[in-house]
Amino acid sequence: MSASARLALIAHALATCLALEAGAAELTGALTLTHVDPDFGGLSALSLSADGRSFHAIGDRGLFVRGDMLRAPNGDLREVTLTTVMPLDTGDDAPVRPELQDAEGSAVTPEGDLLVSYEGFARIERFSAEGRHLARLPRPAIFDRLQRNSSLEALATDARGWVYTVPERSGQLDRPFPVYRFDGQRWDTPFALPRRGDYLVVGLDFGPDGHLYLLERALRGVFFSTRVRRFEIAPEGRVTREETLLETPTGTHENLEGLSVWRDPEGRLRLTMVADDNFNLFLRNQIVEYRLD
Repeated sequence: MSASARLALIAHALATCLALEAGAAELTGALTLTHVDPDFGGLSALSLSADGRSFHAIGDRGLFVRGDMLRAPNGDLREVTLTTVMPLDTGDDAPVRPELQDAEGSAVTPEGDLLVSYEGFARIERFSAEGRHLARLPRPAIFDRLQRNSSLEALATDARGWVYTVPERSGQLDRPFPVYRFDGQRWDTPFALPRRGDYLVVGLDFGPDGHLYLLERALRGVFFSTRVRRFEIAPEGRVTREETLLETPTGTHENLEGLSVWRDPEGRLRLTMVADDNFNLFLRNQIVEYRLD
């Protein structure tokens, strides 16, 4: 790396640190997750209960994880207990082919069912809260045109139960990320999210404030940078406001891929994220949490 490039990287890191110090997000905790199951790992999606005290996570090899979170009175995370670690039940006795296991996003329906998005063969499956397969959502033809290993990375549901999913890549650096929506009857593409810099989409959630939160990741060398943006969406489906809440210096956290937004006992919003260890000895499965001002 040239001297000028190093200076630019240092300047960017310093600016980001200053922004975080006075900015919208404050780091409140980070805990590493471990389990004796040799298949445990690759956690790529996360959903928390409204009070932040229970959660489920999905691994990118089709792993289903449930757990409880012990918290301080103000909501700060103290301990995580894993209560269920098992493969998602596909409803078929035959082994699932590896290319069909790549689960990347999850969301909970108003009825309490679990939706899971996949990026190998792009699709969305519905499971019970216990991880039992129920059905597959209708699959639009446009999913066939998505990049094979960079498709349905992020998934969310709004207060109506409508489903939103975003691919990891948009296809070009200057092309916005398309948002695909399913209203229970048909798919459409109501809006797109602007693509900024070298970040790629990894997580999505609607917060209790009704806004859309986007988790992004940039890989720089062997380290990661994390960014969270918040969008206000007009009733007709138009993005009316964009705000960057968090942008970490490279190497601050692990490979954060799943996001859940909730409100703590003090009424403040929390960004809870899960890291994918990629089944790599040098990476960790981790829960990381930020509090918003």
